[in-house]
Amino acid sequence: MSDLSFTHLDPLGRARMVDVTPKEPTHRRAVARCVVKMRPETTAAIANREVNKGDVLAVARIAGIQAAKRTSDMIPLCHPLLIGSVYINFEIGDDQIVVEAQVDTIDRTGVEMEALHACSVAALTVYDMCKSADKAMVIGELALWEKTGGRSGTYRRAEHVVAAEMPVVES
Repeated sequence: MSDLSFTHLDPLGRARMVDVTPKEPTHRRAVARCVVKMRPETTAAIANREVNKGDVLAVARIAGIQAAKRTSDMIPLCHPLLIGSVYINFEIGDDQIVVEAQVDTIDRTGVEMEALHACSVAALTVYDMCKSADKAMVIGELALWEKTGGRSGTYRRAEHVVAAEMPVVES
């Protein structure tokens, strides 16, 4: 047996939620990004608000915000956090939409999972809103791009780590 200790297991090897009560609340931020690849006709329909189901990006933005707030309901060992803000932004390219989620809190643990969850649900909502026109869409490259606050400090993803360099602009 190795000397590794797992933070989410108790001494008997059972899953547990880590005790964060001794930690001081600090400002924490996380940014996650992913890409929804699609046919150029689909991105054009989204950009021109011509998708039959409605304003795709408006619905995806709300879905991402809701997802950030409900992360602990979906990821079993995540702590429920008081989310201070959630920003969901999109960049429409020729054959893809880049989704970015930024989540902020003042709490005892980070919001990386909230940002990743928000980003993925926003992307899934884009897929759901457009699937009748483009079933071949692909969601990928979900990654944490930045994290600030907490004991481990700041993390910024190196640009070369993800194939697509993606500046994000608000739609």
